[in-house]
Amino acid sequence: MNETLFSQIQRLFERTYAQVGINLEDCLIDRRRCAQLSILAGNSARELSELARTFLRRAGDQLYVGIYYSHWLIDQLEQHDPRAGLGDRNIRSLIMFVEEINHALHAALQFARNLELQAQVDTYLVLLLFVAFFRKTQRVSRTDRRWLRFHLFARQCPEAFRDKNLLGRYLETTQLAANYTHYLDTLNGVRRLDEIRRFHSLDYGEKRQRVLALTDGDGN
Repeated sequence: MNETLFSQIQRLFERTYAQVGINLEDCLIDRRRCAQLSILAGNSARELSELARTFLRRAGDQLYVGIYYSHWLIDQLEQHDPRAGLGDRNIRSLIMFVEEINHALHAALQFARNLELQAQVDTYLVLLLFVAFFRKTQRVSRTDRRWLRFHLFARQCPEAFRDKNLLGRYLETTQLAANYTHYLDTLNGVRRLDEIRRFHSLDYGEKRQRVLALTDGDGN
């Protein structure tokens, strides 16, 4: 079965960065759906090209992606397939085609990183509650925390990742989670609750910057 231009470009990006885990070609939408999403997007949609658009919507722990290409743009790429040669007749169409795939892929990767980081932070907090429940004093000792950190952050097996990009993503989110939870351990109950609620509202880039700012990027 011959690969489509779309799938080849997605695979190229994934080899460079990391696998996104979904077939972005399944996110293609038609003109009618594009019109509906453009209305929902409001004034911001006016700035988007009529030839190609990417729509992103987050709902809880789900990211919804819609990629639209006009019939004209697809016709241009079919008539002048860039895999057969690149020139003035298809260069602009290919640029728009690639850019939308790139937007969707990086949005999905950032969303996945965000979930991984948030999941590790939340898991640590839940584990603390379990430990406290079985302590007569309802207090968690430093030894308890070191034991939890060992199992949650230190005892993982990064060598299980064959893909270097996935390994890099795993190591980064794990280190950020370890540093951030160490910071949370210094806060009292009220401040910790305010902090984790604020942290949850941030996207991955903002989470990363906050952790680095709070911990100076140390490896605690």
